[in-house]
Amino acid sequence: MAKIPDPLERRHLLERELDEAQARALAEAYLEEGRVVEAVAFLQKAGDEERLSALAEEALEAGDAFLFRAACAAAGREPDAAQWQRLGDAAERAGKRNYVALARRQFEGVDD
Repeated sequence: MAKIPDPLERRHLLERELDEAQARALAEAYLEEGRVVEAVAFLQKAGDEERLSALAEEALEAGDAFLFRAACAAAGREPDAAQWQRLGDAAERAGKRNYVALARRQFEGVDD
């Protein structure tokens, strides 16, 4: 397993070319530590759209707008109104009021 870099080293790793295996190993190290949002950038560098899509789906189910946005952006996808509606509903069930408001704003501003 890869060692999680300190913040400065992380920045340097993200700024330079990494091979797919190294980027994926770093992403997995972050995921194992529960640092999902930090893993997203390395999954993007690894070109792992499948894992990014899975994270976006997990974020939808959890009502986590921050992770959802990050995973979609890293995968180069623009969420549609139905996804924002679904995220808002999940956020409401989870009591995440700020994410409910954010999802509602996004839902109202997205055309299908």
